[in-house]
Amino acid sequence: MPVEIIIDTDPGVDDAAAILLALASPELTVLGVTVVAGNVGLEASVSNACKLLALAGRCDIPVHAGASRPLLRDQVMGKYAHIGVFSDQIVPPTDLLPQRVSAISFIVDQARLAISEGRQITICAIGPLTNIALALRLDPDIAQGIDRIVVMGGAFATPGHRTPWSEYNIHADPHAAAIVFASGVPLTLFPLDVTLLALFTQMDLVELEVSDGPAGRALAGLLRSFDRSDIQRYGRPGGPIHDAMTIAFLLQPRLFTGADAAIGVTLCGPTAGQTWIDPYGKSGLPPNAVVMRDVDEAAYRRLVTTRIARIGTPPYPIPEGRKIKA
Repeated sequence: MPVEIIIDTDPGVDDAAAILLALASPELTVLGVTVVAGNVGLEASVSNACKLLALAGRCDIPVHAGASRPLLRDQVMGKYAHIGVFSDQIVPPTDLLPQRVSAISFIVDQARLAISEGRQITICAIGPLTNIALALRLDPDIAQGIDRIVVMGGAFATPGHRTPWSEYNIHADPHAAAIVFASGVPLTLFPLDVTLLALFTQMDLVELEVSDGPAGRALAGLLRSFDRSDIQRYGRPGGPIHDAMTIAFLLQPRLFTGADAAIGVTLCGPTAGQTWIDPYGKSGLPPNAVVMRDVDEAAYRRLVTTRIARIGTPPYPIPEGRKIKA
């Protein structure tokens, strides 16, 4: 049976790769895409999500807009927030619209439905955790309907990429992260410590560019437009695609190794948004996450590029009621 997932996202190039990888994978059933402000503002994030679904021919999957700002802290946008909506020349425009139901209500409704039917859903969290935290606060009982939350976020031994001490998704809303970390829902965390171990090279981009499907070419265009390389930091050519690891884990978990640990987040002061880890139980706190530490880089890169490269021409029409009226 396919794993039923909700992708909670703030698209972003990394998010685009994660969404396209999920759509390319029959092992997964994407119940919906819930959107949060982060890399770009909420309106642009929703537009990017709609454009990606249309690009992959999956206009049957609903998009739901969620939180437009963090729970408590001042808003911190992503590095490329000024870019906004993906260029139409790279990701073609669409008249697909989001649903009227909010992302928070959608997460709650899907988890409640899963509980009533004796099953569970998985949430792939690849943006700030605001939507998920609000859903868990709105109805804490939905935790019973969530098998796990797979999070791209945090940094431990590796320095942060937005501040010296924090990874962006956690830094953008540390209070939401604290709620999710304390929710009791099983967590699988992909911090920068592991995502920076897999660097996509020019060879990977060429493979996407020569693919028959439009999704591969579009992703290559996004990666070239928003260069991920930093040879001074990484010590070798290439750049990471952080968020796609959450999807790759659900497809091929053996590509990754990790361990149980207690994790948390600093909420105030100059290091707000910094994540901490207690892998050896010195704090006396019980583990609340499986924290990934290593990845089979070659196999991960191959999975992402080959799957996305084969996404073909969109076969799905936009359902009535989800088009922009003339």
